[in-house]
Amino acid sequence: MPADTFLPLEVRPLARETFAPYGEVIEASDDASHFTINAGNTERYHDLARIEPGPDGRVIVSIFRGQPRALPFTVQMMERHPLASQAFIPLSGRPYLVVVAPAGAPPRAEALRVFLARGDQGVNYATGVWHHPLLALDGVCDFLVVDRSGPGHNCDEILLETPGVIAHTGC
Repeated sequence: MPADTFLPLEVRPLARETFAPYGEVIEASDDASHFTINAGNTERYHDLARIEPGPDGRVIVSIFRGQPRALPFTVQMMERHPLASQAFIPLSGRPYLVVVAPAGAPPRAEALRVFLARGDQGVNYATGVWHHPLLALDGVCDFLVVDRSGPGHNCDEILLETPGVIAHTGC
């Protein structure tokens, strides 16, 4: 493809099965292990994601504030965390986009997968999975982020040889 072209990217609804190669979907669904606690006053959705802090790392909790992105949106870069997982749980209740590619060598646009997450679905990127930074859609969105702090380089960024473009969220 010539350098001035873009690869159209299809958007799919975020679902546990289709996202599994990239990590876990974090949601309170009937499919998740859940049980009642606190004298029946609380339903616990248990063990929804495996947080991996990596060697000599510790788990930290942060809030990231994502600015809204207009469509069409050009996906030009991707990042990965080679030492640990990284989880994003939306706090604003708004839908957002998740762009991923398999762990391993830097991806080409053809390997990208785009998911539309509901405002009640979070994601946990598995260690080494390529992903795009936050893609809020309908306004500023806050995310509770669970990831790693510690020694070692834990963020690789690349520019795609041929960018991808997300034209719409129609699933």
